[in-house]
Amino acid sequence: MLPFLAYPSDRTVQRRYLERMSETMPVLAEIADLCQRAVELDEVLGPVLRLLSEALGLGRGTLSLLDEEGNQIRVEAAHGLTPAEVQRARLARGEGLTGQVIETGEPAAVLRISEAPRFLDWRGLRRSGEDLAFASVPLFGEDGRCIGALAACRANATAPQLALDTHTLVIVAALLAPLARRQPRMYTRQAPPSTRPEVRLQPDNLLGRSKAMRNVFELMGQVKDSETSVLLLGASGSGKELVAQALHQHGPRADRPFITVNCAALPEGVIESELFGHEKGSFTGALRQRKGRFERARTGTLFLDEIGDLSPAVQVKLLRVLQEGEFERVGGVELLRSDARIIAATSRNLEEMILDGRFRADLYYRLNVFPIRLPSLRERKADILLLSDHFILQSNRQHGRRVRRISTSAIDMLMAYHWPGNVRELENCIERAVLVADSDVIMGHHLPPTLQTAEASGTNIAASGLRQQVETFERELILDALKSARGNMAAAARQLQITERIMRLRVGRFDINPTRFKVRR
Repeated sequence: MLPFLAYPSDRTVQRRYLERMSETMPVLAEIADLCQRAVELDEVLGPVLRLLSEALGLGRGTLSLLDEEGNQIRVEAAHGLTPAEVQRARLARGEGLTGQVIETGEPAAVLRISEAPRFLDWRGLRRSGEDLAFASVPLFGEDGRCIGALAACRANATAPQLALDTHTLVIVAALLAPLARRQPRMYTRQAPPSTRPEVRLQPDNLLGRSKAMRNVFELMGQVKDSETSVLLLGASGSGKELVAQALHQHGPRADRPFITVNCAALPEGVIESELFGHEKGSFTGALRQRKGRFERARTGTLFLDEIGDLSPAVQVKLLRVLQEGEFERVGGVELLRSDARIIAATSRNLEEMILDGRFRADLYYRLNVFPIRLPSLRERKADILLLSDHFILQSNRQHGRRVRRISTSAIDMLMAYHWPGNVRELENCIERAVLVADSDVIMGHHLPPTLQTAEASGTNIAASGLRQQVETFERELILDALKSARGNMAAAARQLQITERIMRLRVGRFDINPTRFKVRR
């Protein structure tokens, strides 16, 4: 442990210390601005830890918080660590250097983690051969009690540099503390010991720390052990099938079949046979008896994706199965039974479809026993960096690449985009960037054109002024009209709803030759 958190006394060291502090101040100002504009802690954790790493060299940053009971320490956010490493980070109160910081409320710093027996190497730093410097500082609640810790590492640090790093982390922790106090899992002195069992379910196949996703995990935990029907609502690409798989895998039917039907992908003439099966000879091409999805999922779970695309005729037969648990194969007379648990999903507004007569109200109420709405990616932007890191690791393994991080400009572009394709679009975007990246860093120009900003692509329209942009647009309209009218200015003027005189003036002003659009015979 290093007792040098006081201001250095040596003049040369003081000068270097002040020089480094002057380099740190702009970063601290940017972090302060982020914290001032944020409403929730999740909004700033990723950007703040990224700034500490990329601008100041403080890598592998983590923010750890006490749980509601104040007995366990959980990593709330991490930079430069894999999701698996974060999942392993569960400490008891007082355990390790981070636990010591939270217990005592005092910063802790070590020049070499190899010489710190209290340092718990859940990050795997010692196994990788790295002997880094490490600093951890406390976050304080409103009552003055420590509620968490901010920590980071640095390679090849000197004692004065580590002192400056510790002071920097103390300032950042003070900026984050007001946001951290609003976290719902936060432990405070006034909170009584919780007697409520943990009901939140966060499976390995779903990533998210935003408030919107925590609500989803809470609902999943409440319904996972039941047999009730679940209706998943949300835009395409938001992860509805992953939620359905997680509910099955963590429910009482985990050892039984999980059968999926995409109702939008099957033609109307095929969907009934797919759901209920058919007998041999029941229709042209039915060369043998075939079991349907309900029969195959008899004791397991049946996931009906895009349920809103079912035709009214199939909706009637589906309602009967849900009400009575009975069905017949197409062309058959034998009454079959199924007690499959139904999980349905849709990206459509079923209530509007009911008003339009396109979806049966009785089927909707039968399915809508326990609805779970999945947020779109633009509603959970705090998860974009977490998801991006996961997809980078996934693409590295799949394609044999070694991309390590995303540049600041690329992150800004990811955060500014509106993501109409949700998580699926982000996954495809990151995979493309990993493939085209020519180094171990994803830069802004590696992202698809749809994500490019005006500044990143060098097409900033503001640089040319409004008047020039309007004139360019007007010229393109006139050219398009003349092309459609095959050079006839009178016809082009009528098409644009302007007079022939104005058309002639504009043609002269923009130096356009209408004869080049005339048809040569």
